[in-house]
Amino acid sequence: MIKLKSLLLNIILSVGTGLLSSFVTGNFSALYQGVNRPALAPPAWLFPVAWSILYVLMGISAYIIGESNSDMKSSALRVYYLQLAVNFLWSPLFFVFRLYWFSFFWLLLLWALVLVMIIKFSKISKLAVYLQIPYLIWLTFAAYLNFSVAILN
Repeated sequence: MIKLKSLLLNIILSVGTGLLSSFVTGNFSALYQGVNRPALAPPAWLFPVAWSILYVLMGISAYIIGESNSDMKSSALRVYYLQLAVNFLWSPLFFVFRLYWFSFFWLLLLWALVLVMIIKFSKISKLAVYLQIPYLIWLTFAAYLNFSVAILN
């Protein structure tokens, strides 16, 4: 049975983290247009669309873990919240402070945390893992973009 309040709270926490990071970052689109980008760089409008979907999937995944009866859920959710905090800080580091190389290594940290989270989630729910796979793939692509921007700028 779906606990709607808990599901919504998890989604709101995840999406809210992204919105707050976006608010702190400001007009990322103008900043994004102002840097030299690699050939595979997507248009600026794609980022909020992709991230919105990913944050919703993250929230649903966290809900599944949180509602499980597993004694490992606390440990798994700690990694989830940690990666969410690291995720929150990437945009200001990259767009506001323009710390492209530091942001790249920060993104590698985020990628590693998401991988650890996926491993922990896999011991509790396969569905929760499947919902995180697009996030890890997107972070891999984001690492390519970040690395390329660091080199080109």
